[in-house]
Amino acid sequence: MAPGRPCAAGLAQFCQKLKRQKPLEDSAMETSLQRCLSTLDLTLLGVGSMVGSGLYVLTGTVAKEITGPAVIVSFVVAAVASLMAALCYAEFGARVPRTGSAYLFTYVSMGELWAFLIGWNLVLEYVIAGAAVARAWSGYLDAMFDHRIHNFTEAHLGVWQVPFLARSPDWLAAGIVLLASAFVSCGARVSSWLNHTLSAVSMAVILFIVVLGFILARPSNWGEAEGGFAPFGFSGIMSGTATCFYAFVGFDVIAASSEEARNPKRAVPLAVALSLGLAASAYILVSAVLTLMIPWHSLNPNSALADAFYQRGYGWAGYLVATGSICAMTTVQLNGLFCLPRIIYAMAVDGLFFEAFAYVHPRTQVPLLGILVFGALTAVVTLLLDIEALVQFLSIGTLLAYTFVAISVLVLRFQMASQSGSPSLTGSSLRAKEYSSFSDHLELVGAGHGPEPGRLRPALRPYLGFLDRGSPGAAVRRAICGLVVSAVALGCVLMLGHSVLHLPLWGFLLLLLCSGVTFLLSLLVLGAHQQQCLKDTFQMPLVPLIPALSIVLNFCLMLKLSYLTWLRFTIWLLMGLSVYLGYSVWHSKENWREPPGLVTARHAAFPDGRLEETAQDPGQAPAQGPGSP
Repeated sequence: MAPGRPCAAGLAQFCQKLKRQKPLEDSAMETSLQRCLSTLDLTLLGVGSMVGSGLYVLTGTVAKEITGPAVIVSFVVAAVASLMAALCYAEFGARVPRTGSAYLFTYVSMGELWAFLIGWNLVLEYVIAGAAVARAWSGYLDAMFDHRIHNFTEAHLGVWQVPFLARSPDWLAAGIVLLASAFVSCGARVSSWLNHTLSAVSMAVILFIVVLGFILARPSNWGEAEGGFAPFGFSGIMSGTATCFYAFVGFDVIAASSEEARNPKRAVPLAVALSLGLAASAYILVSAVLTLMIPWHSLNPNSALADAFYQRGYGWAGYLVATGSICAMTTVQLNGLFCLPRIIYAMAVDGLFFEAFAYVHPRTQVPLLGILVFGALTAVVTLLLDIEALVQFLSIGTLLAYTFVAISVLVLRFQMASQSGSPSLTGSSLRAKEYSSFSDHLELVGAGHGPEPGRLRPALRPYLGFLDRGSPGAAVRRAICGLVVSAVALGCVLMLGHSVLHLPLWGFLLLLLCSGVTFLLSLLVLGAHQQQCLKDTFQMPLVPLIPALSIVLNFCLMLKLSYLTWLRFTIWLLMGLSVYLGYSVWHSKENWREPPGLVTARHAAFPDGRLEETAQDPGQAPAQGPGSP
């Protein structure tokens, strides 16, 4: 036996730990959290997360600087693009009704290491988002008092000139975070009630803005005299779409709250659809009245709505707009602090984060320690750090999570359905999937009756039978890998071909053709195979088309971010990798799971004292050493 074999076997076993997936038990509805959220609660959680300061700031900024009145078209296209990602979350949230959002979805379909990195990324995303919203809340309130709070702080504490630190500490913003954390720690019912109240006020203000705005509308403001409906052309509309896309970030809070939903199979997909529809309607209608009240070039990007009413002689309406803005930002703050501890809780329950964060308070039934610790951490970040330098982390983190969820949907659809009928994503042998890799987890079992996911459609077998010649599921595995690689290549060519790579026209067209053809062929191969069809659970339509388009869109938007954002993001991921290798991989609950029926390793002793690690099937006779009968 080669001397290096035991070391190689140990390395292989360690690599298997990185690729193992989390099986879902039949008791997926059992939870330590309180299942008390209705469809209305989840819908308002989603609306409160999406309709925030963006409605009062983003609409004016995009209309003034990027699109003109065509901001309406940008919001429509952005809503459709967001719907593709939202449908992926809705399918997983209904089928896997556990807290954890993109982290859990990745864990059950793509493996532990990827799941940890997504969860690690979500933690940073929610901390920075909470700090950014608190700063916006504080700045809006400070502006109502002529910046007296800010001036008082700088006069008594001075101005800091330290990299990555704010100009001065924002005590008001930090206090807002701590107060919101206190409300969230009181339980899901209290958080839901407060969210209902604030969302009702915010929606009433939006309705007032729309009604009064249409009364004051002047259609001539969209006329040629003011530059027309789309003064920046098609390119302006597309640039505006990329910015408006982030206005709809927030529906993932619904999937993260599915473990506290009364009937997640019905409530989660319905709440995702309703909340995205309401948010899109609000953004489109407000954009329309804003550009109809006054010419788009006269907008004040910092306070467009309040200034528009002031220019039309309705200055008193600005106070109502300010009230709605503060209520909207408060709901975003509450929902972010509601979701963050539940991501931490899901990771702690799985053993990938410190076990203390898995504690659930017996009376309020919330992950109390996670709320207190990460609420305090968010407050410190809000108080001290320069949020503007970190805010682009929100974009890259969100888009990466969307991408992994879209890939996970493709994986889910072409896996063998569980014979037990549970929401497990595994095949007929649940245990055999435990240590599978991303390239192997589509291994399909040929036994069974009726249509089998991952198998070629019967009508196409006479024509495409060569796709079934390899191992079961091999064509699907290659198609998914080809789809992801071609989507990345397509995004690079479209976004970097001219501006960064400076490709000649023939080179650009050649790469575009190659990546586009590979993408389409991968789609066709997947479409030629059968999918899982579950009648009792929501499944998104047009798979694999919608997840594939979502992957391309997400990657294109990620490439629009600066190289410094990518550099900081890489450093953060390396920090997460060190945490995973130093703690998580050794404390994972999957270490305790002994998978009976899985191919196990045993050591066979030989007379010369060597140990050989052999594979043994449960039904196979024990391996014998040399000279054994």
